[in-house]
Amino acid sequence: MDVIPFQHTLPYERQFEDIYVSSCPFCEEEQVLTHMKPRDYKQAIEGVKTILIMPCCRSKITILEADDDYFWADEPLRK
Repeated sequence: MDVIPFQHTLPYERQFEDIYVSSCPFCEEEQVLTHMKPRDYKQAIEGVKTILIMPCCRSKITILEADDDYFWADEPLRK
């Protein structure tokens, strides 16, 4: 698999089973609580392609994989 560029990452924080994104890459809303289910999070950690719909603006992120700090997407999420 090709290396995913760092511009395609989205930092997140996990508190218990809640996933927070510090800033939405589309509408720039701060401290967004996502509606990501624990099974979807587990799939992302395992490298299964997962869709995340941002609740603030309904934009879609396709997560290719995840680690403890970042979601790695198929499109640039940073400038």
